[in-house]
Amino acid sequence: MARSMTRSFVALVLDEPTRAAVGAEIERLRPLSRAVAWVPASNLHVTLKFLGEQSDTALALAAEALDATGAATPPFAVTLFGLGAFPGMERPRLFWVGVAEGALAVRALQSRLEGELERRGFARESRPWHPHLTIGRVFDPRGWRRDTNPALRAVIAQAATTGFGALPVGRIVLMRSDLSASGARYGELHSAPLTAHEPSPL
Repeated sequence: MARSMTRSFVALVLDEPTRAAVGAEIERLRPLSRAVAWVPASNLHVTLKFLGEQSDTALALAAEALDATGAATPPFAVTLFGLGAFPGMERPRLFWVGVAEGALAVRALQSRLEGELERRGFARESRPWHPHLTIGRVFDPRGWRRDTNPALRAVIAQAATTGFGALPVGRIVLMRSDLSASGARYGELHSAPLTAHEPSPL
């Protein structure tokens, strides 16, 4: 009998204020191009590590890695700011909201998580990791170029300098991803609190 596998990833989940702020920006952008698949507000998150299809045994090891990471990391906050595209606005494939303040702390968290996962048999990501919040993917490049007009450029230029608030980071979450014709649905498998204490000032 084949073992069931679960598509999974590790993420920071948004609180309601930041989810609402980013969701409102997505709704402002949505009607300006039909060539972008915008992320539903309920699915917004910052991916720390994509794990892919994993067995229950591997997911238990991943949960251990999250717990170890959380125990070694103090809570912090990140500021979500600005909108950009990869590889660039002329031929975008992915739109993102950036992380301003707190970027060093979240990088340290992600690096610690990578190490804990690697010690438990998960492959380390070869590409450098950049903290961001994916908000949309271009599925029709020709359509994007056709839709690009002064109004769209003006809205994106304004969004590039928009702040979306501070997100308190007090836990990391192992998520499952169930794919269907209507899109992805996410659910929490394990949550690990950040419980380390900041060092006392000298």
